[in-house]
Amino acid sequence: MLASISLDLDNKWSYLKTHGNEGWDQYPTYLPMLVPRVLRVLEEASITITFFVVGQDAALEENREVLRSIADHGHEIANHSFHHEPWLHLYSLQQLVDEFEKSEKAIYEATGRKTIGFRGPGFSYSHDVLRVLEQRGYRYDASTFPTFLGPVARAYYFFNSGLSKEEREQRKQLFGAFSEGFKPLRPYPWRWYRLKLIEIPVTTLPWLKVPIHFSYVMYLAGVSPLLAKWYFKSAMTFCWLNRVQPSLLLHPLDFMGCEDDKDLAFFPGMKMKSKRKVALATQLLKWMSRKFECVTMEEHAAVIETTLS
Repeated sequence: MLASISLDLDNKWSYLKTHGNEGWDQYPTYLPMLVPRVLRVLEEASITITFFVVGQDAALEENREVLRSIADHGHEIANHSFHHEPWLHLYSLQQLVDEFEKSEKAIYEATGRKTIGFRGPGFSYSHDVLRVLEQRGYRYDASTFPTFLGPVARAYYFFNSGLSKEEREQRKQLFGAFSEGFKPLRPYPWRWYRLKLIEIPVTTLPWLKVPIHFSYVMYLAGVSPLLAKWYFKSAMTFCWLNRVQPSLLLHPLDFMGCEDDKDLAFFPGMKMKSKRKVALATQLLKWMSRKFECVTMEEHAAVIETTLS
């Protein structure tokens, strides 16, 4: 069965910004350390994936060489917005156009790749976002997260943040509403919006709709590595039994530990050492490559388009 894998390349500054921490506007970066580590894991697992790149990172000279290395290794480059603000649903049409123009230009200049896929920060999207994407020639969106636990994750995030009332209001749809849990797991075109744009949801456990991506697996590994492995493999097997082609989401902190950056200790799973995380990620990705035909999001979208036609 087909399975697509992607990594949201959120940088240190974007986590600090969303969390309401000072110093984010100095754009601190861990990409030169992180990206080579991730590329080694993917090479060892013999997997090619999609990297959702933030335009602001691509616009900074200090990140360009390492971002170019992602494309040079044959991975797909997709768009993760320019400013990484999880309130795109509040943007006007002109703000959205400006956002995409800036991110596309910066990403192309850094990597040499034109983006045809998008994921909103914090799973943020709207009808206007989808409409602008289609107008700009995008083939797929990957911003939906079909789970009932979005409000729980948001409450945990708010509890551990220093956000003001205004900042919480901006982020009130972070990780999605409870109603997102009723959205489909299988990819689909946005026909009820009269769009041909393909939506590839971040896969959650069929029926129960609980998250199965690596951030949750790493959190479980902090309790018990055996439990984390069992949960992930069982979830993927359940996807297979229900004929759901999984779209697995990765994040930078799935490959980083407490010794890498103490400023990000507020994030779940950051009490583990990076060596343990990298070893677990490598093992699970190798397992996936044996059980599924692992492809990029672009390749996944192409298969869906063929099926629909």
